[in-house]
Amino acid sequence: MTPARLRYLRRVAEAYLGSEPSQLTFWHEAPETNPHAFDEPLGEYYQCFFTKADYAAHTDGDGVPMLDYRGHVGKQYNPIAIAQWGLGNWNLWRRTDDAGRHARWTLAADWLVENLSPNAHGLPVWKHHFDWEYRDTLRSGWYSALAQGQGLSLLCRAHAATGDERYLDAAHAAFGAMTVATDEGGVLIREGSDGAWLEEAVVDPPTHILNGFLWAIWGVRDYAIASHARAAWALLSACGRTLQRNIATFDCGFWSLYEQSGTRLPMLASPFYHALHVNQLAITARLLDQPDLADWAARWHDYMRSAWCRRRAFAQKALFKLLYY
Repeated sequence: MTPARLRYLRRVAEAYLGSEPSQLTFWHEAPETNPHAFDEPLGEYYQCFFTKADYAAHTDGDGVPMLDYRGHVGKQYNPIAIAQWGLGNWNLWRRTDDAGRHARWTLAADWLVENLSPNAHGLPVWKHHFDWEYRDTLRSGWYSALAQGQGLSLLCRAHAATGDERYLDAAHAAFGAMTVATDEGGVLIREGSDGAWLEEAVVDPPTHILNGFLWAIWGVRDYAIASHARAAWALLSACGRTLQRNIATFDCGFWSLYEQSGTRLPMLASPFYHALHVNQLAITARLLDQPDLADWAARWHDYMRSAWCRRRAFAQKALFKLLYY
C-alpha cells in the first residue's frame, strides 16, 4: 500500500471516528429542498443549508469558517464550504431580515471576491491551498467547477441585493474557467459537438463527479440570469444535454454512482451522496425543465427505501474504498 493511500485511510478514520469536529461536521447536512427558492430569480438558494449557516466549529479571526481535515492537512479554508455557509445565511436573511445573517453572507461574498486569483494558466479560480488525496493527489492550488459554481451562486445574489459591482465583476471573472477546457486551465470538458461536463476534480482521465456537476450547473444558471450572457445560457444548455444523455450511466440497478471512476468495480455513492443525488436531481429537473430527471430522482429514492439495496450499496462502497480510493 502506497504512503498516499495510508494517509488517505488514516484521514478518513480520523474524520469519522474522532471526537472533535472534522470537515465532515460541515458537509454532511441532510439535503433539503428550499420550497421558497423558485418564487423569483436569484431569490433564496435552492437548498436550505440551514445547519451549514450556523457552522462555528472552526473560524478565523474574522469569523470566516475553516474546516479541520485532521492529520497533516489540518484547518483550512475551503471556498466551497464558505460559499455554502454564505448561501445558508443568505436564505435565513431573506426570511428574517436578521442583521447577523446579512453580515455573514456579506463576509462570505467578500472573502470570495478577495480570494479569487489566477491559476497557472491565468484563469481566475478559487484555490484549495492543501493537497487532497483523491484518485490522483490534487496538489495545493487545485480548483474545481464545484467551487466556481457555488461561488457564482452567492456572488450573483450578493450583487442583486446590493448593486455592488465588485460582486458581479468577480462573477464575470470566475465564470471564465467554466468555458475553458481542463487541459488549458479551466474546468470544462466538451462532449461531442453540443454537450459539456463541468469537473469537480480536474484529473485525466476525467471522473465526472455527479454532485459537483449538478451544483456547478446551478451556478451557471444563476450567472446566466445575473449577466444575461449568451455564453452562459449556451453552456447551461450544453450541460443539460450532457446530463440528459448520461444520467442513466450513473444508475447501477440498485444505487447511484458517485462518479464515472473507470475502475472495474464502479464507485457507488455513499448513503449521504446518494440522498444528495436524489435531492439535486429533483431540483435540477425544475431548473432545467427536464421532468425525466425527476423520474430518476424518484427511482433512486426507491432504492433508498429498500433494505437490500442499502446493504448491497454499503458493502460495495466499502470494498471500493479498500481497493481503490
